[in-house]
Amino acid sequence: METLNSVKAILGTTLHLGDRIESLTPDSQLLGAIPELDSMAVVSLITSLEEHYGFAIDDDEISADTFATLGSLVDFVDRKLAS
Repeated sequence: METLNSVKAILGTTLHLGDRIESLTPDSQLLGAIPELDSMAVVSLITSLEEHYGFAIDDDEISADTFATLGSLVDFVDRKLAS
């Protein structure tokens, strides 16, 4: 739950989603559903996650599946934190 809340906060701040972030659940679609999440925003989001959590994300670690839903993004962050 803690990772979910912090990823939501980072997502909301990075994409400037304002109050819309509160309605997102782990099942909420990201890519294709949030207009602000374009290719440049994905890069910014990755950078924000790296800075916040102190890990590095290699290009070969991410795919569209990583950003499919809020839950898939949280799962990715949890796996990175565990490694």
